[in-house]
Amino acid sequence: MNLLLTSLPTVRSLFCVTHTSKQHFRTLSGVAMRLVQFCHNEGKGIRVGVETGAGLDVVDLKAFDPSAPSTMRELLELGHQGLERAQRALDSGQCVVKRSDIKLLSPVLAPEKVVCVGMNYRDHCLEQNAPIPEEPIIFSKFPSAITGPYDDILLPSESQQVDWEVELAFVIGRKGKHINENDALSYVAGFTVANDVSARDWQMKRNGKQWLLGKTFDTFCPLGPALVTTDAVTDPHKLGVRCLVNGNVVQDSSTEQMIFGIEKLVAWVSRFMTLVPGDVFLTGTPPGVGIFRSPPVFLKRGDVVECQIDQLGSIINKVV
Repeated sequence: MNLLLTSLPTVRSLFCVTHTSKQHFRTLSGVAMRLVQFCHNEGKGIRVGVETGAGLDVVDLKAFDPSAPSTMRELLELGHQGLERAQRALDSGQCVVKRSDIKLLSPVLAPEKVVCVGMNYRDHCLEQNAPIPEEPIIFSKFPSAITGPYDDILLPSESQQVDWEVELAFVIGRKGKHINENDALSYVAGFTVANDVSARDWQMKRNGKQWLLGKTFDTFCPLGPALVTTDAVTDPHKLGVRCLVNGNVVQDSSTEQMIFGIEKLVAWVSRFMTLVPGDVFLTGTPPGVGIFRSPPVFLKRGDVVECQIDQLGSIINKVV
């Protein structure tokens, strides 16, 4: 199965109408690209790039245009202008660096917010005999939990029950408060793959059963491999979602199972806080997590966790 998108349409307009089987929605840029953050193996600091194709070599924006931003968050803060500059660099065919000469980082580093949604898949609610939520259940991770798409997950000595959660993530592309649900997709820059690594003992038994500490250990938020812009995704609510541990499929579902879709989540959260470019949303996980297996299964040192989402790619992280 081809999980990745390789064709990249060109720039159209600031707000584009995208057609899906369910709806018509406006998107932020009209630019279909796979944006990455990376560093050269020999140094040079953080760079923003554009993949020439899914998993292929990368155009270095800073090398093409020395005035270009050095981070994804800075690029997104430029709005449509920033994405157009990235498209021009891609179209030039210049300043291409080999994949073997770089290390991919998380598509977003140091966002202002990491917003997470609990119990957002119908099939995940069913596996634990939990009622379907009537409104989104929102919690957070600290940005310090973010790590790269191929970096190690550090198993903390404080927990004996570390679990996996494959999730669709999206990144905010422009500032907004009290956003109308009909306009919500125009605030989304793109999508990426996340693993909401969770220490179940701290999530469910310790810390007054508040979720935060169990969710926010260092390296508990692998993200990547790319920020796939909204126009490059056919329909975010019809994507296959899978997690494999040591090559064995443990989660296999679809974003069609989401209770609250992207637009609803953007509109809901923006009632409470101002969203800004670079904010990361994790949209919930499907069934198959370790805690609800019989007997429960948890990650151990040496395990390899792969999270896959159609059209976005996969992230692979070793537990150490």
